[in-house]
Formats: sequence, structure tokens, C-alpha cells
Amino acid sequence: MIGIKYQFKESRGFTLVELLVATIIGTIAVAAGFQLFIDQNKSHIIQASLSDMQQNGRAALDELVDKVRMAGYRVPPGVRCIRSWNSNPDTIAISYLSEPLCTTRLSQAMATASAELKCATSGVNGFQENTWAYIFDAATSTGEFLYITAVQTASKQILHGLAALSKAYPNGSQVFIMNYLKYYVNRSDTLHPKFMLAENGQTPVTYSDNIEDLQFHYILASGAVSDTVAVDRYVREVEMQLTSRSEKNDLFLRQYRRDTLATRVMVRNLGM
Repeated sequence: MIGIKYQFKESRGFTLVELLVATIIGTIAVAAGFQLFIDQNKSHIIQASLSDMQQNGRAALDELVDKVRMAGYRVPPGVRCIRSWNSNPDTIAISYLSEPLCTTRLSQAMATASAELKCATSGVNGFQENTWAYIFDAATSTGEFLYITAVQTASKQILHGLAALSKAYPNGSQVFIMNYLKYYVNRSDTLHPKFMLAENGQTPVTYSDNIEDLQFHYILASGAVSDTVAVDRYVREVEMQLTSRSEKNDLFLRQYRRDTLATRVMVRNLGM
């Protein structure tokens, strides 16, 4: 019987040096991967912040452009359509009539400043209670907002029971629904400046967050440029610049990122 001889190869493990080298390489690879994750996460946070900043700025500027173009739309002569405050950040107020058009006239003079508005000739169609209207005396170019508390269709009267007007308006004074929009920047909270909208004298609301500056220049019919509006019918264009900023300090720059948007709008309803 022929014997079979087996030869076993010597088996040996890793040396301490090899283990140390492998551990170092693995640690470097893990650290590199972790750093890559941190960088990508930071980049994602920054991009999200930039996107929010740009969106806030664009929304605020688009709102201003749209409403400035409407300034003076179907507003009776003598009613101020653009008001300005060079307050750094600046403030602007815009007026225009609502659609569908809703207007009437006093058929007789008010007895007192708190008296009802009698509109027997023109009627009160379109007016609704718990809404704002504007009364205007063309003879003196004065007017003011009033809050309608009741509309009496049968007797064609408008009541404003919450507050008396500043005066008793004469026969022929016009009453209409008019939008009065005031825009400004509220920086009372330095960490979160806001672009504000006050509509028809009501409580201001936040339109866009993290808007820190607003500047206006008014190009007049003469070609002159002014920081404020003295006579609105001379205004032909409004140049506006708005600065938005990131919600928080940038992780890399250690400061806020900012985006400045600027445009010029023709005021098409004035000077016609």
C-alpha cells in the first residue's frame, strides 16, 4: 500500500505593525468620509438659506412693483396716490381704486361729523358693512378713511358708527372703495427684520421675513430725482432697491449673507 504524504503550509496572522497601519488607514478613510458629510450638510444648509433669502426678497419686490404700477388707478383728481417717507429704510404708501368700481356721492351735506352719509341720488350699491371706504371733498382736496358699520339700501345711507369723521362733509362729496397700502421695514427685532404691509390703516402684517433695507427714488416729469414725493402727479417712475438677508449667520463667513434687488417702475396712472 502506497502511503500519501500531506504537507501543511504554515499559517500565520497579522503582525502588530500591520494592524496599526490598517487602523490608521481606516481612521483616515472614516475621517475623510465624515468631513465630506459635514461639508455637504453645511452646503445644503447654506443653499437652503440662500434660497429662502432670495425668495423673500423677490416676493417683496414683486409686491411693490405690482402695486406701484397701480398707484392712482381711477382715483379722483386731488386724492394723493403716492406718499413717501425718507426714513432709512424708506416707507411708501400707494392708493388706487378697487375693482369692480364702487363709488357714490353725498346727496346732502352731513349734519355733523358723526352723521350718516346720505346718497339718495347715486345709491349705495356695492358698499358693504364691516369694510373700509374713503370720503373725499373735492372743493378742499381733503379726505379720510371711514369704517362702514351698516349699509341701508332702502334709504340709501351709509353708517360709520365706530368713529366720527374729522369734519361734516358737504353735499357732492364722493365716497368710494379705495385701497391704501403702506409698505415699510420693521427693524425693531434686529435679528429678524421684516417687510411690513398696512392695508387701509389696519394692523400691519408681515409680508416677507428678513428684509433689512428699502430705498426709493422718484423720477419726476422734469427729469429730476427726489427722495420724497411732494406732488404725486409729477412722478413718472419709481426706482426701488430692496435688501434681504439670510436667516442666520453664515457657517463659513460668520456673518449674514445679503442679496440686493433693484428695479425701476413706470407709474402709468399719474400725469395722464
